[in-house]
Amino acid sequence: MSKFRIAVFFVVLGTLIAGYAVSRLYFDDDAVSEDNQAASFSAAGPSFGGPFSLIDHSGKAVTDKDFSGSFMLVFFGYTSCPDVCPTELKVISDAMDILGEAGKKVQPLFITVDPERDTPEVLAGYVGAFHPRLIGLTGSAKQIEAAAGVFKAGYVKLEDPSPTKEKSSEYFMGHSSSTYLIGPDGKALFTFPRGLGPEELAKEVGKFIAAAAK
Repeated sequence: MSKFRIAVFFVVLGTLIAGYAVSRLYFDDDAVSEDNQAASFSAAGPSFGGPFSLIDHSGKAVTDKDFSGSFMLVFFGYTSCPDVCPTELKVISDAMDILGEAGKKVQPLFITVDPERDTPEVLAGYVGAFHPRLIGLTGSAKQIEAAAGVFKAGYVKLEDPSPTKEKSSEYFMGHSSSTYLIGPDGKALFTFPRGLGPEELAKEVGKFIAAAAK
């Protein structure tokens, strides 16, 4: 191997490692301290949440108003996600089962950050592997950007920077992995960090449901 090729190899390798490190720092909740989690709350309450307009996994146009009157448990991810998304969606699904009858007051939502690949048809097959009430949401790139913006959810498309690599649909998305709880009135209630067990998530969501019933 020539010295030039060796140099190119190490430049590409360094770029990939740097990109991975950045994605872990900004989009892995394990790297977010409790202080930073608390920073999403202002004196007036949580500073996330708001109106959105998307397409559900059946192809129907929906907005946040369609879920008015229900608690919303919202997670951002994508169907090609190798580990975090299926793990967290399983936690949400199990928490819904643990909540039992109270779970009927909660609408779990999975909003893709990869609308390029996650069509309604793809989402329909994906969410079907989790809780029967889980709704997958997609839309245009601008719609996804707007929805992520109101929830303060970060995401970025990460591709192989090698100039010799042919353009491919193979890429992954760096994204935040918190779960957001919205109240029946559309107001944000809490941000749950990645890593909670289903029992703990169900317990915490149950507290908000009970408080709303008083």
